[in-house]
Amino acid sequence: MFDTFTFKYLFWRRPSPLTPLPTLPAGVERFFVDTPGGKIEVLYAKPASTPNNAPPKTPLFFVHGGMGGAWVWLEYLTHLSRHGIPCYAVSMRGHGNSWHPSYLRMVYLTTKHMLAQDVVAAINFVQQREGGKEVVYIGHSSGGGLGQYILTEKMVKVKGLVLAAAVPGFGSMGVYINWWKLDPFFNIRMIFHGWHPNSPLSHPALTKRVFFSDQFPADKLLAFQKQANRYESFLWPVGMMRSFANPANILSQITSYYSGSSNRQSILVLAGGGDKIMTPTVMEDLAGMYRKAYYSGTKIQGEVSEVSSLDGKDTIGQGVRLCFVPGAGHHLQNDVGWEIGAEKLMAFYYQL
Repeated sequence: MFDTFTFKYLFWRRPSPLTPLPTLPAGVERFFVDTPGGKIEVLYAKPASTPNNAPPKTPLFFVHGGMGGAWVWLEYLTHLSRHGIPCYAVSMRGHGNSWHPSYLRMVYLTTKHMLAQDVVAAINFVQQREGGKEVVYIGHSSGGGLGQYILTEKMVKVKGLVLAAAVPGFGSMGVYINWWKLDPFFNIRMIFHGWHPNSPLSHPALTKRVFFSDQFPADKLLAFQKQANRYESFLWPVGMMRSFANPANILSQITSYYSGSSNRQSILVLAGGGDKIMTPTVMEDLAGMYRKAYYSGTKIQGEVSEVSSLDGKDTIGQGVRLCFVPGAGHHLQNDVGWEIGAEKLMAFYYQL
């Protein structure tokens, strides 16, 4: 029971700049984008060869959540790029191989708006590389929350929006209540660890309980634990505890919303069927929030599509697809069965 009260996986110093960069899978490149604070990492998976006369495809742009980095998307990057889709993933400051603020600066002074600026800088970089094409934004967990914030503030326009086990725009207090129920020693451990932000995930057993299914292999769990960033911003999740998203603003920034077709879905809510914090109910409520906004504010002429069933629990209609990865935990893009989620994302992509 007290094995999780350990300091083994906690750090108070940024990584050494002399640490070699991790090797990437074949077909994946690493770029660094200049920002006022420092260089941020962007991974790029080159699409498989396509006919010379084929029009360029819309790029996919992946954003990690708390404790992650661009590396959490490597399975999706390699899988989807094999289908001829250009794929990019960003590491915000303090994550992956981007520049790292000091502990105090990252934990107590880094806001969600600062992180949003990193994401926007990376999107601008991708658009320049891709001839100005708007991206499909895919955000996981707090990265999905950040996407809703970015579009609410009208910082960029996107072709489509994918909210993968995302922090709901109506606020995440219920999500943290779910987390506290999973871990009865949450608060005691935080005090023991001196309020280190990584305390709730400071042992592989804790990480597996919150992020993964029971079937997730031990070797992959340990590799995940070792790659997680050393410390996280408190202000990022705190800034999303209460309602922070304006659905009307968000829809106005998604260009496929104005497609002229009532059968086109502009938002995909992708959920883990076994997610214990962003539970299926939370994700259903998130899809419902955008369906309500789509129905009441649609600019599309003619009949608005009704919500109907797809396979299993998946539903479609009123501008939103809601899809589940059966059995997957919160990190559905890394958990057992991640390929199912990638295929559902690709189906959404091709109907945009």
